[in-house]
Amino acid sequence: MSVLEVSHLKRVFGGLTAVDDFNLTIEDGELIGLIGPNGAGKTTVFNVVCGFYQPSGGSIRFQGQDIVGLRPHKVTAKGLARTFQNIRLWNSLTVRENLCVSQYHRLAYHLWGATFRTAAFKNSEKEAGKVADKMLEILGLTAYAHEYPKNLPYGLQRRVEIGRALSVDPKLLLLDEPAAGMNPSEVNDLIELIHWIRKQFNLTIWLIEHHMRVVMSVCERIKVIDFGRAIAEGTPNEIQQNPHVIQAYLGEDDAA
Repeated sequence: MSVLEVSHLKRVFGGLTAVDDFNLTIEDGELIGLIGPNGAGKTTVFNVVCGFYQPSGGSIRFQGQDIVGLRPHKVTAKGLARTFQNIRLWNSLTVRENLCVSQYHRLAYHLWGATFRTAAFKNSEKEAGKVADKMLEILGLTAYAHEYPKNLPYGLQRRVEIGRALSVDPKLLLLDEPAAGMNPSEVNDLIELIHWIRKQFNLTIWLIEHHMRVVMSVCERIKVIDFGRAIAEGTPNEIQQNPHVIQAYLGEDDAA
């Protein structure tokens, strides 16, 4: 069964069609890239799939279930996690606390339990801490557990954000421009990390990225959109040679 099926997806903002007739099926275990020029609609696709925006048309099925209309936390609870183009960590919390907070959508207590520190509260907090500590160890972040994210190098901040997404035990991980703002050394580390987490967590990954070395190094299949519409799909080698893709990125006319 496919992990994700997006059919005829459309998103309109006022008179602007940001995404138009977008279709994509992602099979279990795949690592798929979504690329296109700035403003092509890539992040809008992610935002619609994750429930931040509601589609103007089309369908979205995750593990066979219709998820259109679900709020973002409900989508996450079903096993679809994401990172953001601009890192969104809680800088007033430590790295470990960031990883704990990501699990609160599934903890077995409510306000009453937190107020009176019931057994359910204590057990849930303990379990969240165990998951966070395991993630810190797996991602090599244990030494930074009590640091605030804002004090870490950019590459480590991105690793924390990915760790936060992994803490919810996702089936599908969406990475929105994870290499943004990274230096060459950090990009190399990121490529290795993506390969590693895919194998370590047996994950299906959907990636938006402008850094072509990342895309070509990790993706098995790539979808290209421009002005909200798909213009190409294929292997990295096929995409590199596709004249429509070259035109979209370089602005060459058909006669060139």
